[in-house]
Amino acid sequence: MDKPIMAKATAVWLVDNTTLSFKQIAEFCGFHELEVQGIADGDVAAGVKGFDPVANNQLDQSEIEKAENNPLHKLRLKHYAAATGEEKRRGPRYTPLSKRQDRPNSILWLVKFHPELADSQIAKLVGTTKPTIQSIRERTHWNIQNMQPIDPVALGLCKQSELDAAVQKAAARKAREGEVMSDDERRKLVSTEQSLSMEAEPKIPSAIAGLETFSLSDDEAPKRAEEEKIDADSFFNLPNSSDDDEDDN
Repeated sequence: MDKPIMAKATAVWLVDNTTLSFKQIAEFCGFHELEVQGIADGDVAAGVKGFDPVANNQLDQSEIEKAENNPLHKLRLKHYAAATGEEKRRGPRYTPLSKRQDRPNSILWLVKFHPELADSQIAKLVGTTKPTIQSIRERTHWNIQNMQPIDPVALGLCKQSELDAAVQKAAARKAREGEVMSDDERRKLVSTEQSLSMEAEPKIPSAIAGLETFSLSDDEAPKRAEEEKIDADSFFNLPNSSDDDEDDN
């Protein structure tokens, strides 16, 4: 459902100038009902000036009256050319000031664990520039010694679905190029859900490498034990008692 332009200011106006329910305003403006209640209580959007949707050709007065008379009626947004594409803006992703200091750490994580991602993909995921990504790839970033790789999803810089989509796109590109990938690389190029559901590849511990074909059946065990049985006398090479008597004479 399309949202009105200046949705929060529109919600402020509807709260102040109509008797619509919080749910109706929330559905029309694309907010949670509790957020609209916060606007009414003055806890949210303090200082925001209301934006009249009727005067700005986004809503008919008759539509508001219908909704006021019927709590189940949903407001319908008028077609407004200026509102088209409001949610999809071009340009780099906006990163809040509080999270911008963590952006290099997220870039380092992506470069380390998903080197197949193109610089353009990383720039789109975390809202950065290609020169910054390149400096981290080449470890020439001014703060590279103090940086720690942190998952951008955990930092809130991107969604898990967005990261999975970028990884799958990189996997498709690898497949088209015909590059041979190891199991670990292939596991990185799938979504998180797919990776967790994959069975682990059986691997032989390095401590017993070279003994893959060794086997000892039950029939062979007694025979081998008999062959390796050590005679104590022959082991210590003790002389016979008769030899000792001759030496004494």
